Amino acid sequence: MMAGTVPVLSILFMGLALVISAALPVGLCIYFHRAKKAALFPFFIGCAAMILSAFVLESLAHRCILSTNAGAVILENIWLYGLYGGAMAGLFEETGRFIAFKTILRNHRDNDANALMYGAGHGGIEAFVILGITSINNIIYSVLINTGRTEVLTGPLAGDMRKQVEAAIHALITTPSWYFLIGGVERILAVILQISLSVLVWFAAKKKNRIYYYPLAIVLHLIVDAGAVILSGRNVSPLVVEVVVAAFTVLSVLIAGRVWQENTDGEPQGRFSGSFSGRP
Repeated sequence: MMAGTVPVLSILFMGLALVISAALPVGLCIYFHRAKKAALFPFFIGCAAMILSAFVLESLAHRCILSTNAGAVILENIWLYGLYGGAMAGLFEETGRFIAFKTILRNHRDNDANALMYGAGHGGIEAFVILGITSINNIIYSVLINTGRTEVLTGPLAGDMRKQVEAAIHALITTPSWYFLIGGVERILAVILQISLSVLVWFAAKKKNRIYYYPLAIVLHLIVDAGAVILSGRNVSPLVVEVVVAAFTVLSVLIAGRVWQENTDGEPQGRFSGSFSGRP
């Protein structure tokens, strides 16, 4: 049995991160539906598009590419790995957005607030899968560690698998408590970024003469993701990484805000019909 326990503050921050991962998307969904009259349907399409484009298709592409000789070169260089990861995330997620707006959400484009609702779903499901599920696992591990039942985790395992679990236990015990809270901050920034990128791609899909917003969204996505990966890979403090990510997120928000103003001024926002609108 490994010595040491997980600080109570760490467990509290894990719980707070879990609450953020679930409450943030739900809260945004309710807000956009009530205050902006957005339909609920785009929220669920955003969730589905994120799962399909990133967690399924992008993951499959990574398995194919990174298993090659070129992939080995990418993995050995943090700059190449960061740029590669950022480019892939931008390409798959923004293309997923664009296709969703052009097809299944084509009849929902009379209310531009649906772009915000889609972004809340897209970023929200990402937050829960990445942060929420991780937080649940961390809390379960921490409770078992603090009650002296680590054998439940390590007992059935041997070899490399056992070493990996023991390393995870050691990390939970030794990681500073604030580190678990910063994950919540990271996901808040990520959701804001996803909503901003959704606005860009929304108008790229809606207006033929604004198609360049689509590659712009890919580039912004690339910059944020690549920057975070490269800085983390060079052992830069997580606080510094989040400050940099926050700066680029603010830039994306400003760009999206400008795009919103340029493309909605003077245009009536149509009333939504259909069972998802919540309106008669």
